[in-house]
Amino acid sequence: MKKIVLISLFFGATNLFAQQQQDSILVKEIPTIKNNVFQQQQEINALTKKLNDQNYIIGKQSKTISVLQEQNSNLNGSIDSLSQLIQTNSQNIVTNSKELGTKIQETGQKADTQIAQLDNSVEKNRLYWIIATLATLLLGGLVYWLLGKRIKSSKTDVETQIRNTKASLEEESVKLDNKLVEVLETQLKLQQETTKSQTVASNEKADHSLALKVADEIIRIQKNLSRMDESTKGLKQLNSSVQRIQDNFASNGYELVDMLGKEYNDGMKVSANFVPSEDLETGKQIITRIIKPQVNFKGAMIQAAQIEVSVGE
Repeated sequence: MKKIVLISLFFGATNLFAQQQQDSILVKEIPTIKNNVFQQQQEINALTKKLNDQNYIIGKQSKTISVLQEQNSNLNGSIDSLSQLIQTNSQNIVTNSKELGTKIQETGQKADTQIAQLDNSVEKNRLYWIIATLATLLLGGLVYWLLGKRIKSSKTDVETQIRNTKASLEEESVKLDNKLVEVLETQLKLQQETTKSQTVASNEKADHSLALKVADEIIRIQKNLSRMDESTKGLKQLNSSVQRIQDNFASNGYELVDMLGKEYNDGMKVSANFVPSEDLETGKQIITRIIKPQVNFKGAMIQAAQIEVSVGE
C-alpha cells in the first residue's frame, strides 16, 4: 500500500514538476502568441476592409448593370421601331422607284421631241446669226475705214494747223526780237554818245547795266534762234541784227564769253546747276545751257555766268 502511495506521490510530483515546466514555457511564449494574435487581428481587419470595399464596388456595379439593362431594353425597343420604319421606307422606295422610272421614261420621250424641235430651230437661228454677223462685220469694217480716213484727215489738218501756228508764232517772235534789237542798238548808241561826252575814272565806276541787259537778251535770242526752222520769215534779218549788235558790243570793250558745249572744270568762276545725263560718258561734264552769260569789260569780268552742266552717269 505504501508502495502505491509512494508511487502515486512520485508520479504526482513528477506530473507537478512537468506541469510547472510547461507553465514556465507557456509564460515565455505568451508575448509571442499575443504578437501573432495581434498580427492576425490586423490581417483580419484588413481583409474585412477589403471585403467591405468589394461589397461596395459590387453594389455600384449592380446598380450600373441595372441601368445598362434598362438602357438595353430601351435600345431594343428603338431598334424594333427603326426596323419597322426601315421596312416601311423600303416599301415606299420601291413604290417611288417604279413611279420615278415611269416619269423618267415619259420625260425622256418629251425631251427627245423637244430636242428635235430645238435642233430645227437652232439650225434656222444659226443661219440668221451667220447672216447678221457677216452684215455686222461688213458694216463695222466700212465704219472703221471711214473713221480711219476721217481721223487721218483730221490728224493731218491738226498737224498742219500746229505747224502753221508754230510758224506764225516764230515769225511774230522774230519780229518782236528784231524790234527789241533795234531798241537795244538805239540805247547802246545813246549810251556811247553819253559816255564820250563824260569822263569815266575807272571801270568799276562805269554803268554797265544796259550792257548786261543787252548780253542777257543776246543769249536769249540766240537760244530761240537755235530752236527755229531756218525757213522762218525774218530769221536771217534777226541773225544779222544779233551779229551787228555783238560787233558793236565788242567795239565798246565788252566781251561775251562763249561757254556753250564746252567742258566744265571746277576752276571756273560760275554759278552752276548740275543735271544728270545718260547721253554722256560717266564722269564727263559738259555745259549745255547758258542762263546768264559771262560778260567781260576790257578784259575784266563784270558779270559771272550762270550755267547748267550735264553730268554723265
